[in-house]
Amino acid sequence: MRARLGRAALALVVLLMAGGCATSEEWAEWRAHGTHFASGKHIGFSWRNREGQAPRVARSDIDAARAETWWGKAITVSPDQIFQN
Repeated sequence: MRARLGRAALALVVLLMAGGCATSEEWAEWRAHGTHFASGKHIGFSWRNREGQAPRVARSDIDAARAETWWGKAITVSPDQIFQN
């Protein structure tokens, strides 16, 4: 009984750990960069545009992303949604 409970607990831990892992593409992205964000502007942009929220993109964000070569999941907006700052 005790061994069966131990195996069930181990299986549960393995499933939980495997479920929280990144995909091979995500791991490749992480290994390609030394940090999580390219700059402070990148952190601010990512914080403002979390998943599940309407994106807020400024022209300066686009310019900074190109200049600093930001990485990660791309956020797409139509040109009329980009605001000037």
